[in-house]
Amino acid sequence: MNKRGHVLNGLLLALGLGFIVEPGLDAATATTVAEITVPVVLGALFPDVDTAFGRHRKTLHSLPVLAIFLAYPIFFGNLQYVWIGVLTHYVLDVVGSRRGIALFHPFSDREFGMPSGVTTSSKYADLVTVIITAIELAAFWAIHTYLFTLDLDLSAVSEAAAGFGL
Repeated sequence: MNKRGHVLNGLLLALGLGFIVEPGLDAATATTVAEITVPVVLGALFPDVDTAFGRHRKTLHSLPVLAIFLAYPIFFGNLQYVWIGVLTHYVLDVVGSRRGIALFHPFSDREFGMPSGVTTSSKYADLVTVIITAIELAAFWAIHTYLFTLDLDLSAVSEAAAGFGL
């Protein structure tokens, strides 16, 4: 996907996640949406920084990079929602784009993708982005409803890690 698609994905995800975590049309929902929008959009854009250095869809499009963003809020108590943007960026590139990404870089340069994607310049790119975002939101809703509550505040985990001297 292109940068426009990743921004669209991040904005729609933040809006949808705000309603999933804090359902309603009130100040609490608006606050939740406002709290997660910038980090999710920044996370959605971060992997494409590798267009300026390294190798695009390899250097910053891998599971080790995602692991760093998952661990960051546990150890440092901030950047709680950036991992969501990074993860969904990967999903968009794997499912929505023809090329795919090198999930195991730097260990392997093999790119993984699905035949469902379109080229980044396709006139259908925005439509594919919206469809994939809706599927991602449905997955987040199902996890939140049936598996465990998506408590996007990881401060308790960060405090626990600090208790272990991390």
